[in-house]
Amino acid sequence: MRLLLLGATGGTGAALLRQAVAAGHEVTVIARDPGRIQVDSPSRVTLVAGDVLEPGPWRESAAAHDTLLSCLGSTDRKHPTTIYSRGTLNALAAMGSRPDRRLICISSAGLDVAPDTPLAQKIVTRLVIQRMYRHGYDDMRHMEAALHDQDIRWTIVRPPMLNDRPPTGTYRTAVNDHLPKPRTVPRADLAGYMLTAIDDPATWKAVVEISC
Repeated sequence: MRLLLLGATGGTGAALLRQAVAAGHEVTVIARDPGRIQVDSPSRVTLVAGDVLEPGPWRESAAAHDTLLSCLGSTDRKHPTTIYSRGTLNALAAMGSRPDRRLICISSAGLDVAPDTPLAQKIVTRLVIQRMYRHGYDDMRHMEAALHDQDIRWTIVRPPMLNDRPPTGTYRTAVNDHLPKPRTVPRADLAGYMLTAIDDPATWKAVVEISC
């Protein structure tokens, strides 16, 4: 399968690239600095320099794909961002207008507090986490709202806190529902799930929560 990958310089994106190559997929990576990306099997990976927030030749490479995996993210907590919303939509637009386009992107479980969340965790999420990451969360909400209006096969994955532990292979998921007692999940498990979900029609036009 030919995959288009965004955000490969981050922890989840790097894990996803490794796993995709190991599974035999051909991957095109768009990155502002391709030199930061480590490639295990160069014959299966095409690195394209480009900023998805800006027009450029990268759009020609994106047009040859119908499956997009987005691990886009921002570490800047002080300033507003459009990397999630505009970056994702720009890449989708570059892929063309086919309704069979497949998108799997990462959002955050912190956007929505489940009703059965313990009171202390609710307070921390609403008064600390959501405020600390308010710019990123605002843009994630814009992205999610925009994708609901897209006639494509999209999946939004909402992980809780991420860690760099080895993959467990025993993570839990909930499609269009809340997971009970979400805790944390390794980036490697999140990446593995994104690959698994590509061919799962139950996740088309759905929001998926994931946690160990």
